[in-house]
Amino acid sequence: MPLRASDLLTLTREGLYCPLGRFHVDPTWPVARALITHGHADHARSGHGSVLATGETLRIMAVRYGEAFCGTRQEAELGHPIRIGDVTVRFWPAGHVLGSAQIAIEAEGVRVVVSGDYKRARDPTCLPFEVVPCDVFITEATFGLPVFRMPDTSEEVAKLLASVSLFPERAHIVGAYALGKAQRVMALLREAGYDRPIYLHGAMEKLTELYKREGIALGETPKVVATERGKLHGAIVLCPPSSIQDVWSRKFPDPVTSFASGWMRVRARARQKGVELPLVISDHSDWPDLCRTIRETGAEEVWVTHGQEDALVHWCGTQGIRAKPLHMLGYGDEEVEGASESAADPGTAAATGTAPEPAEATP
Repeated sequence: MPLRASDLLTLTREGLYCPLGRFHVDPTWPVARALITHGHADHARSGHGSVLATGETLRIMAVRYGEAFCGTRQEAELGHPIRIGDVTVRFWPAGHVLGSAQIAIEAEGVRVVVSGDYKRARDPTCLPFEVVPCDVFITEATFGLPVFRMPDTSEEVAKLLASVSLFPERAHIVGAYALGKAQRVMALLREAGYDRPIYLHGAMEKLTELYKREGIALGETPKVVATERGKLHGAIVLCPPSSIQDVWSRKFPDPVTSFASGWMRVRARARQKGVELPLVISDHSDWPDLCRTIRETGAEEVWVTHGQEDALVHWCGTQGIRAKPLHMLGYGDEEVEGASESAADPGTAAATGTAPEPAEATP
């Protein structure tokens, strides 16, 4: 009997499970063997017996959870085949954050690709997404609605720099997720010619230093000193999204509140959060790129995970592609404040070996 995709991957309480290889992909609970797509805490949790991931993701997990985050670890070289049980796995760039990867699982001529989170837009802090032809493609749908069409990030960075120039007496407080988004914003500012120090909330410091050690040029990024906040006229300050409306941000000179997120495409969302300068910068694929990616993989079947599953499943049907939602719990959108982990201590839930509550519903 020919092998089916469901023989390669099935859905369990812990998440996607490969019975032929006896491993889970991005499990939400501690398991014997885990393959991890990237370092965000809703995908990369501590407490597993063994972890296979890219070297960057392993180092991110060690920074977030400590060196003892798992029993044993193995580094996956991109594109290199690794035999596990009766399947072969390969890791391919996902373009989401530093070290992020898609995982291709193959056996008897059938290939299933778990994309994790991914984007097609350019990002100077990580390798670009690579299309991997497959029979079944498992895709996220964080921004899986036609309304989500993201602008060029250079335009959004230009908005921020224009505001800094227009209001030199005011500090600009930019909420950005601590892993990936913050470093991408810094790198984009440097590309745009901004050479002044970019100040960081303490929650950003360790991961930013890791990015620098990995060879990402981010320039001077001093930690904000509490007693000096009132002197940072005209400065750009990056902090977790939860801090832009916190008492911490009010100590800066007449702060301009900003938020770098794909959700800033929804104006009501920006108003709801009191964001004065919304920056539409996403580390997820928008609607056109989700559709383009599905077509380019050549997949005959698509499984849609967290996000707006129904809209993307419907679109696949109009293209003659079989599709189904997986309705997986435990995965959130890190661009939503507090959805998947604490901004100040992003590894708390994972470090205790417990799964977080499901993310808040998207609007």
